[in-house]
Amino acid sequence: MATLGLPPSLTSNSEPPPIFDGTTRLYTSYICPFAQRVWITRNYKGLQDKIKLVPIDLQDRPAWYKEKVYPENKVPALEHNGKILGESLDLIKYVDANFEGPSLVPSDPAKQEFSERLISYVDTFTKELFTSLKGGEPVQLASPAFDYLENALGKFDDGPFLLGQFSLVDVAYIPFVERFQTVFSEVFKHDITTGRPKLASWIEEVNKVDAYAQTRVDPQETVEIFKRKFLPQQSTL
Repeated sequence: MATLGLPPSLTSNSEPPPIFDGTTRLYTSYICPFAQRVWITRNYKGLQDKIKLVPIDLQDRPAWYKEKVYPENKVPALEHNGKILGESLDLIKYVDANFEGPSLVPSDPAKQEFSERLISYVDTFTKELFTSLKGGEPVQLASPAFDYLENALGKFDDGPFLLGQFSLVDVAYIPFVERFQTVFSEVFKHDITTGRPKLASWIEEVNKVDAYAQTRVDPQETVEIFKRKFLPQQSTL
């Protein structure tokens, strides 16, 4: 992925950075939705100079990444204070709590409670979306997941986002909505926002958030990745 102004992805031929030299690093991938969550959080909090991006080529991973950095050999991973931390949902909370910048957690107890409910559902949400690609009716199979978001968006009326104001909940969901909106539109000729006006407004508003817009994947690349990984029958269309 050619990403203007961003460091190139490291491959099996790349030398490792000076690991544990005191620099905070986000090991990421420009195409990974899980890693995108942490990238968005970093950007939103204005930590571009505090957390260095180290993109990894997931198709040609350097051996040193697993051996020296993160034995799980996946992204995202955060190198901070001499430790390596993983898991995207844990990391977005960690970055928000341990670094300066605007908070992505609401102070309202009712919103905090709803935030936990939405975060606890997000793994089910993503599983439902990916599972829909394996069935004969992906649009129908994915509908409950998108309906869940549509209903959740009606909870608070003080802003267009899931908790009214932009928060970690939006960060958790948007990378997957981004990809499936593109795939359903381009491959299945279906608009996921049809009959879901709140979802349509939410996507429009999230796209105005620079911290997210800077991380978006090229739609054509998204389609190619999904066809290769999940839709081999579509790869020659």
